[in-house]
Amino acid sequence: MLSKLFGRKKEVADKVQAPEIIGLRLGGAFELDHLRLKLLEPDLIVEGVSATQFIEAVGVIQLDTATTVLRFYTDDEGFIEILLDGGMDESHIADVKLWYFYNTTGIAGDKEWDVTLKNHISKPQHQLEGFSFDRVWNASEGESPVVAMTEKTYHGNGKVSETDQFAMLYERQASEMLTEYCRIVGEEKIINNAADRYLVCATGFDLRPADIEVIG
Repeated sequence: MLSKLFGRKKEVADKVQAPEIIGLRLGGAFELDHLRLKLLEPDLIVEGVSATQFIEAVGVIQLDTATTVLRFYTDDEGFIEILLDGGMDESHIADVKLWYFYNTTGIAGDKEWDVTLKNHISKPQHQLEGFSFDRVWNASEGESPVVAMTEKTYHGNGKVSETDQFAMLYERQASEMLTEYCRIVGEEKIINNAADRYLVCATGFDLRPADIEVIG
């Protein structure tokens, strides 16, 4: 009986490991500013952004000792990404973006994976739907290598997974007051001692914390 009770406590502890901020949490829900979405969407690649979204997973990336990225994945095939600088509370929020997955392509074998990392992620420009996005993470000298990071993801069913990511960020001026971003990422996850790899493209735009109203 005691072991069962301790087991239940451990399950609860595991579930609360997922970080929370500005009320966003695993299993929660939020609404976006509908009027602002209506004004922005005609200039963006993404269409049909849902004003009400439910959080199904939370990702955490520790970029360095002071910088953390939190991602709140939703049922609308996207995620809110929050960059924190110097701490894990609201006062340390440096950037908020809403991202949507554009496409995902599976990668078979080590050779294709090596070619993808070398040639298909970091380029001076990326073309998407007739728009040209300029590379943001540019090295001061020579080539601009992909940026490596590891994401720890807390899922709604209690499972925790890790994904190695090799990314590059691009941007374009969508309108006078709006920047649209594109991110190309090579993702690698080890499942049963085998590598599961994808090339993922997502587009996004800036949000303000005031654009998000937590409803659950």
